[in-house]
Amino acid sequence: MSTPVTTTVDARFGDEGEPPLPWTDTEELLESAQLYWLSTVRRDGVPHVTPLIGLWHAGGFVFCTGPGEQKTHNLRHNDAVAVTTGVATWAAGTDVVVEGRARRVTDGDALRDVAEAYYVKYGQQWRFEVHGDAVGPVDDPGWVFRVEPSKVLVFAKGPFGQTTHRFA
Repeated sequence: MSTPVTTTVDARFGDEGEPPLPWTDTEELLESAQLYWLSTVRRDGVPHVTPLIGLWHAGGFVFCTGPGEQKTHNLRHNDAVAVTTGVATWAAGTDVVVEGRARRVTDGDALRDVAEAYYVKYGQQWRFEVHGDAVGPVDDPGWVFRVEPSKVLVFAKGPFGQTTHRFA
């Protein structure tokens, strides 16, 4: 499980006196989100952003994707990513950005754990089975990636505040 080494507030981007959002509250936001946006970088340097379902699981962000998808091609040459979740409003809610590196998960026990966590969070439609080093339906298994956070930015709206959680 990941725990921040430091937590700070950037007073330039918030209402005066706003405290940092505690890490436990940030994790609750990451765990309860239903949709995330994954940002990767194409080989030519152009960003690629795609919405996807995922999990905040055991202190990191986990997602599945097909071996031939654009995000997988991007991760083969640059594993730096940003994962975003939040609400599309200006004056209410909280947005969270997780920065880190996406690493492929291939361990059978870890994949079974991820498959079960997807089912618990998203229900029968997302019941995955493990097929070798991938998960999903037998005719279209996907690869699992885990993003261990290096930095997590939290943007509170109404009242406004910006918290940064940094990891080792």
